[in-house]
Amino acid sequence: MERTGSRGGIPGAALALLLLAAAMPARAVGVLDGKSFVAETGEQGKKADSKDEIVFRGGKLRSTACDSYGFGDGAYTTMDHGEAGTMFHARTESAKEGAIEWGGMVKGEAIDGTFVWTKPGQKPITYWLKGTLKK
Repeated sequence: MERTGSRGGIPGAALALLLLAAAMPARAVGVLDGKSFVAETGEQGKKADSKDEIVFRGGKLRSTACDSYGFGDGAYTTMDHGEAGTMFHARTESAKEGAIEWGGMVKGEAIDGTFVWTKPGQKPITYWLKGTLKK
């Protein structure tokens, strides 16, 4: 007896999800490993006010400028966007200073992105970063 809306034992909704998943770009971890970028950073809408080194190693992202605030490294994921570059996302945390959500694009030897620092009792602050591969 075949159920309505199913094909070969897979319900219609599950089949639709499988097809959707197959059409989505794969997320990968570790694609940027071994790369470090020297970047300028600043609060969104303002000029650069500091420098940072963004390090990708062991499937994790680390900001050297955030080390002194107790932020550790955080797992990152990537999504390949062909000629546009590789999109990345990560989250780093500090026991005292909250969390930072990182996102951006790496294209060739350039990195361009934003990060949002959230901390209890404080309004989230958005920053930008722009840099080049450390050689």
